[in-house]
Amino acid sequence: MSSHAASADPRAFAGRLTLPRVAAEPLATVAFGAVLAAIALEGGGGLQLGPVTKVELAIDVIAGGLTAAAIVVGGHTRRLWGALTLTLMGVLVALTAASITWAVEPSGAWTEANRTLSYLATMVAGVALVRLFPHRWPSLLGGVVLASVTVCGYALLTKVFPGALNPDEIYARLREPFGYWNAVGLMAAYPALGLLIVALLLAYSRGALLALAVGCALWFAVVPLRLRGVAVLATSAFCGGLVGFWAFASNPLSTDNVALADRASGGHELGIALVAMLLVLLVAGLGIGFASAQRAPSLEARRQAGVLVLIVLALVPVALVGALALSSRGLGGSLSNGWTNLTDPHANGNITNSPDRLTAVGSVRARYWNEALKIAKAHKALGVGAGGYATVRPRYRTDTLDVRHAHGYVVQTLADLGAVGMGVSLALLAAWLAAATRTVGLWGPGRHGPWTPERVGMASLLAICVVFGVHSFVDWTWFVPGNAVLALLCAGWLAGRGPTVEPIVRREAPRKAVREPWRIGLALAAVAVAVVAAWTSWQPQRAVAEGSDALGSAEALHFDQARAQIAHAERTNPLSVDLLFQQAAIERADGNAAGARSALQKAVLNEPANAATWLALAEFELSEGRKPQALSAVGSALYLDPRSQEAITTYLQASGRQ
Repeated sequence: MSSHAASADPRAFAGRLTLPRVAAEPLATVAFGAVLAAIALEGGGGLQLGPVTKVELAIDVIAGGLTAAAIVVGGHTRRLWGALTLTLMGVLVALTAASITWAVEPSGAWTEANRTLSYLATMVAGVALVRLFPHRWPSLLGGVVLASVTVCGYALLTKVFPGALNPDEIYARLREPFGYWNAVGLMAAYPALGLLIVALLLAYSRGALLALAVGCALWFAVVPLRLRGVAVLATSAFCGGLVGFWAFASNPLSTDNVALADRASGGHELGIALVAMLLVLLVAGLGIGFASAQRAPSLEARRQAGVLVLIVLALVPVALVGALALSSRGLGGSLSNGWTNLTDPHANGNITNSPDRLTAVGSVRARYWNEALKIAKAHKALGVGAGGYATVRPRYRTDTLDVRHAHGYVVQTLADLGAVGMGVSLALLAAWLAAATRTVGLWGPGRHGPWTPERVGMASLLAICVVFGVHSFVDWTWFVPGNAVLALLCAGWLAGRGPTVEPIVRREAPRKAVREPWRIGLALAAVAVAVVAAWTSWQPQRAVAEGSDALGSAEALHFDQARAQIAHAERTNPLSVDLLFQQAAIERADGNAAGARSALQKAVLNEPANAATWLALAEFELSEGRKPQALSAVGSALYLDPRSQEAITTYLQASGRQ
């Protein structure tokens, strides 16, 4: 806390340091919340190309329009704040796109380039928004809360009404609407925070809890509203924790493979508990709010309460160390065992999807990270190309799991883009941190200024970004649009705001700006770039749709039409081996073995490091009775994926052993 703030009168200080009031700008808040929630619900877990493409198209178009508007009529500052951050993000996009030329899976690299480009567009949109509406930061914060409550509320409703919303779920862990529990945990006023805490707990996400702890620690360390923050957090955590731990003890809510009728019964009980919790938190929040408004605590009372909170927090690690020391392994043995479980790739196979995992140390991440680091060691400089981890991992894996991501941004980037990609990412992080902390006033011209409401809001945006960054370090939430877009929009706003002591000056005569040719030119260029980005993002999904049409024509025995359609799809996306597989299927259906073989051979030439292309060729040759050729192809498949059961079966058949 600055000396200026500390010397202020407590009541004046309390009145000046109010938390953002979302209700002051309801329309803007609802707009932010609706857009962010729509992106989260439509994008899902980021694994399906169709929904992700829709999200990318929307982001590219919206960002282009906002950028054009900001260029023409947006406010201006002393410097172009955020320019370095956006430039380095652009370098990362360029590197991701360039990796198509050396990627083991060029089509996947194109998809990742589109994803990264949409993330750049999101940050650009954040910078444009702060220039257009610099005083609407409370609406952005309120929109983040509204979107989070919407997503987590829907997630909890799938538990409350499983028959209507999620009848086929076999896991107890909360994972809708993203299809991934940790992404739900990362989304997690008194009632709203209580709801989010329940969703976080039921996701059983240790990474989300860690990220939340780091984000809260940052906020409480920076913002001089600690007692108010503790009141909200402690009250909500207590009530949310009660509901969460009650759900842990309920078999229908915490056990996998439960019959739908039992899940529905347990879900209805959860619904009653949630409603009761929301009512209690509403009453508690109103009571605390009215009490503090009528009589603000004195400076001495606030100091005493602050000391008490610090003592309680300090006792937490002491209690933890004491518990470890009294365990059967002792303190040293417990720490050693925990470190082994955390880092040994072979020691973490027994972690289950039950509430007990919240207190477990190990996970399968050590295995995924170890494999990613092996890939990075073999391809040090440039990696295997964006999105290539999933293709190359089978060569190094010691299990039969199919894993698409390395569960961590750092290891994934080292594997995909090598040391160069990691260097660009670190430079980007450093530039953004410098810009964000300058905006918050941790250094620079606003360092000794008062903690105005906007400065508190910027610190809250910083905490949101840090939570996402910490979680992305230990998981693949970078690929989940609902998580990433929310955080990157906040990151762009922070980078583009500049010090809060320097106002963003509105243009006195916007009509004059419209008549300035260079502004019109830049605005048109921004729109053109957005159109090109949207078109580029659309092509892979367009090719998928055209390939599906070709298969439909083949099923109707219209083979000439099918060939024309698949050829057009391949021109749309010349990098896709899936289209070549479809072409081979069409040729086989028409009795053209030579044409099918040619398509599969082309797939092998396009992706020689992909075990799937070799296996498809081997299975085809085996079906044609060409066992020597099948044996040769399946040998390459087994080299690239030694644990593939399909490849092993094909090898045994081709060699006459089965």
